[in-house]
Amino acid sequence: MEDGLIPGPRMQISLSMLSQTGGHGDEWLPSGNHLLLLATHPGVPDTIVDGPDAMRAKVRQLVRMGADVIKVATSGGVLSPRDKPTHAHFRPAELDVLVEEATAAGIWVMAHAQATDGIKNAVRAGIRSIEHGIYLDEEAIDLMLQRGTWLVPTLIAPQGVIDAVEAGAQVAPEMVDKARAVVEVHRESFRRAVEAGVRIAMGTDSGVTPHGQNLRELPLMAAAGMSPRDVLSAATRSAAELLGVADERGTLEPGKLADFVVIDGDPFDLASLPEQIESVYLGGVRISSR
Repeated sequence: MEDGLIPGPRMQISLSMLSQTGGHGDEWLPSGNHLLLLATHPGVPDTIVDGPDAMRAKVRQLVRMGADVIKVATSGGVLSPRDKPTHAHFRPAELDVLVEEATAAGIWVMAHAQATDGIKNAVRAGIRSIEHGIYLDEEAIDLMLQRGTWLVPTLIAPQGVIDAVEAGAQVAPEMVDKARAVVEVHRESFRRAVEAGVRIAMGTDSGVTPHGQNLRELPLMAAAGMSPRDVLSAATRSAAELLGVADERGTLEPGKLADFVVIDGDPFDLASLPEQIESVYLGGVRISSR
């Protein structure tokens, strides 16, 4: 998009997610088969890494290859074969090196973190945001408040897995069971984080759910405790703050880039928001219209 080859959203990319052997990004099965959910691509390094020294080298490699941010899995997840969302991954020494190297390169680290201890380890290491945050406890929330850590809840992610299966998608039964097990605890964790005042930015884990359905996240956030106004702020102003671009994006102000959508209707009617979008502007240029 930055080169103008295609019209699309402005992006910060991580290239690939760091995972320990047997972790959320490692898709090898005991049978020797290899899943292809997170398959590597030509020019993108293998990001299965173990130990502080290997972690340091891998972060430097990602930076060399153009990563804008570093993504790491500090816990297991739903769509991975050999772990659970309650498992914490990587040891503190590995995460400390990760953040040290990313900071030296002037970029941030974002963590896929679902397990309680995986969340806490990420926050203590200085990771900027927690993606998912399914099993938050009071200590984890307090740590996030103390450190100013962001939460990107992605409530649609486990629900999207369930919806896909009900529509006929082929997903391993064990993964479906994990998705069903986390939906309600995820929403409750998010509700408590909102009540405590944790900084929230909207995100969707798109790719797990189809691209183009991102706005399904908004009514889920409202149903779990955020006001519609705060939900829209999380998707605009707060998201820009998290990504470090609030000086030029995220709000309509003189001197900022004119990236915005035109709505025909009530913007606080979050469930019908996709149908209300009249047009999309990027840098003041209309790139899509109904």
